[in-house]
Amino acid sequence: MKDKKIRLEFRKIRTRRKLRQAANGLPRLSIHRSLKAFYAQVIDDASGKTLVAVASTAKDIRGERKSSKNTDDAKQVGKLIAERALKAGIEKVVFDRGSMVYHGRVKALAEAAREAGLKF
Repeated sequence: MKDKKIRLEFRKIRTRRKLRQAANGLPRLSIHRSLKAFYAQVIDDASGKTLVAVASTAKDIRGERKSSKNTDDAKQVGKLIAERALKAGIEKVVFDRGSMVYHGRVKALAEAAREAGLKF
């Protein structure tokens, strides 16, 4: 178990290092997936502040939820984070998947955010 956590941590560090090199000052769309919810936030690394944040437990999404382990839930979060980011004046971001593989719910969130107008 300890080895798996260490590998995940190194994968997350490696991903973030590559993102910082490619970002050129763009904000970072960071996601977190837990067993019960899905979280997304747009972070400005220069100032270290969160600009926009959305969770699948938000009131806007909670009424429409069927299951927390569903790609539809991730799509709703992606759509809402893109809408809020565009409203805040953020059009381009860098996608930070952390230590997660770009597949399933992570991919669904990214595609929904792109469809809603966010560019990365």
